[in-house]
Amino acid sequence: MKSLADVEADGLCVEWGAGTSHRLLTSRDGMGFTVCHTVVRAGTESLLQYRNHLEACYCIAGEGEVEDMEGNVFPIQPGDIYVLDKHDRHVLRGGKATDLILVSVFNPPLKGDERHNLRDPDGSAY
Repeated sequence: MKSLADVEADGLCVEWGAGTSHRLLTSRDGMGFTVCHTVVRAGTESLLQYRNHLEACYCIAGEGEVEDMEGNVFPIQPGDIYVLDKHDRHVLRGGKATDLILVSVFNPPLKGDERHNLRDPDGSAY
């Protein structure tokens, strides 16, 4: 069993540029996938791509949206899941007034220290 406080004490709470990611399970846990408690800060916008991982995100609180590279915008609210099953480039936005809180699952698992580079004009990728 792990808590968010345990993850912080282990140095696995990552500031990723537009929020935080508590890496609850990583490759060193031997489960074959990663689970994160992800916060996307209100008012932020991030161009992202996971070239080496598939990702599914389940919203547990707040609001936000994800936009694909064809301009389709999908609002996100509690109870919604979005899946990036083709290493999709996407824009992730926190809510206008509230943070977006997600449970994010990655396959294959993250090492745990990956960080985004939101200054890359092509989008942050790992």
